[in-house]
Amino acid sequence: MAQQVADFVVQRIREWGIHSVYGYPGDGINGLLGALNRAQGDPEFLQARHEEMAAFMATGHAKFTGNIGCCTGTSGGGAVHLLNGLYDAKLDRKPVLALVGQQKRVSLGSNYQQEVDLTTLFRDVSEFVQVCMEPAQARMLVDRAIKTALTRRGVATLIFPGDVQEEEAVTSPPRMHGSTYTSIGWSRPRMLPDPTELEKAAEVLNSSSKVAMLVGQGVQGATQEVLDVADTLGAGITKGLVGRAVVPDDLPHVTGPIGLLGSAPSDEMVMNCDTLFVVGSSFPYAEWLPEEGSARGVQIDNDGTMVGARYPMDAHVVGDAKETLRELLPLLERKQDRSWRETIESNVREWEDVLERRAHQEVQAVNPELAARELSPLLPDRCILTCDTGSITNWWARHLTLRDGMDASLAGTLASMGPGTPYAIAARFAYPDRPVIAFVGDGAFQMNGMLELITVRRYLSRMRGAPLIFCVFNNQDLNQVTWEQRAMAGDPKFEASQDIPDVPYAEFARMLGLEGIHCDRQDGVTEAWQQALAADRPVVLEFKVDPEIPPIPPHIKPEQAKKTAKAIASGDPEAAGITKTGFRQKMAEFYAKLPSRS
Repeated sequence: MAQQVADFVVQRIREWGIHSVYGYPGDGINGLLGALNRAQGDPEFLQARHEEMAAFMATGHAKFTGNIGCCTGTSGGGAVHLLNGLYDAKLDRKPVLALVGQQKRVSLGSNYQQEVDLTTLFRDVSEFVQVCMEPAQARMLVDRAIKTALTRRGVATLIFPGDVQEEEAVTSPPRMHGSTYTSIGWSRPRMLPDPTELEKAAEVLNSSSKVAMLVGQGVQGATQEVLDVADTLGAGITKGLVGRAVVPDDLPHVTGPIGLLGSAPSDEMVMNCDTLFVVGSSFPYAEWLPEEGSARGVQIDNDGTMVGARYPMDAHVVGDAKETLRELLPLLERKQDRSWRETIESNVREWEDVLERRAHQEVQAVNPELAARELSPLLPDRCILTCDTGSITNWWARHLTLRDGMDASLAGTLASMGPGTPYAIAARFAYPDRPVIAFVGDGAFQMNGMLELITVRRYLSRMRGAPLIFCVFNNQDLNQVTWEQRAMAGDPKFEASQDIPDVPYAEFARMLGLEGIHCDRQDGVTEAWQQALAADRPVVLEFKVDPEIPPIPPHIKPEQAKKTAKAIASGDPEAAGITKTGFRQKMAEFYAKLPSRS
């Protein structure tokens, strides 16, 4: 049998180093499915329950491995389903290749069944999108798509009409005008900074006495350089959530995350610094950055379009974080006055005391802060942590102390509900020997996480071994939006939109042959985590948590406080509990500021 275009495409992506393709079948990709079958597992087709989940898995693969992820979907609805997961890759700048089916060429333009203008549909999400209309195109399109995804750190989409997939492959185009001859191969360039701008950055930093470093995922691979520069400058380090694993949390001058879900010491450091030093981060929220003119700015990024795009900078350094920091370090003068660093470290200790007090406050069922905090000292070495979007993100961001060698991610820029579970599944496929723990709210778990437990069950033999835990916070409330209704709109909780059914998640897991653990008592939290970490199979650990614990930001804006008070006074169904727990949380901060009696 002659090699088909689909076989050539599968072979070509394998030669590029793609060994997993996440997807869901449909007749629009029958040719590709047949070729994957004939490939005998390399690349391997990994079946999700939904194309959106397949795209999230491909994005998770890219985030945790640093390599290109790959997903596939059929024509029509299957293609449409891919978009949300692909936008996650686009906005967090991760390389993903999407292989999409289309109706046969002869039917295009006839308003045929499942005919969608896929080029238009995928244009915004993709750095590269093309339809393969001729077998001789396939080689060039695959090569250019992957090179583009890697170079521009984004999505590349290839659309294959059904009849093209099954035509005889042309491995080398005819030697004629219009043909191009491409090759497999790509290397990551070294982007070195402009020396004049680097000297300007050193001048600003050397003349500063209170430097705050804000780092993001762009410093991945440059951890030691970040720490060396921070030590020289006596600076503290805060992190964007997508990059929260790039620097360990257990260092005394690392203040944790920044922003609405961030920490008080991060906020205090950034608001009181005289120089904001941003490296590899596109953190966008102006209200959590210094007021314009109150601090000078230095930024290092390998994307020149983002330098000086969030805060006015005095030095705009375009270059790779690792290379640039290495060249900057010899130009920096070591700060002899360490009082700024000492203040930062004191604030970090005080914040940890606040978090400890908040977590151990007695509430209805389980305090969600305790459910996250009790895991922190139990985290296995080299574990991978994923998180979904919702109030659970607050507790994941604030209470887990990441050590060196751990990894963590979430849908940072898109902030979509749904990626926590598929990220964890992709991490397990990529790293069978590493512990993987997903934090998922009950809203996101009902939306799609529960369905992906069926994927876990399907591949159960490969999911065993190292711990694989899906931690679900059950509060029967779309809690983050509930709090946003109060604080941003001044409206009481709208029960018709916010209440969700109480589902027995642990029982559902047991029904699938997984481990299910249910905890609804404060004194059972640690034991529940220990049991989950010791299980011989994937676990759903369900905590029945109190929805009335407010995700208090590092500083409460007067307008937010007024609107929340208005919402509570307007007949919020949880007014009494909110008032009680909110008061107790603020008291935890008060007691943390009292002088030690020891």
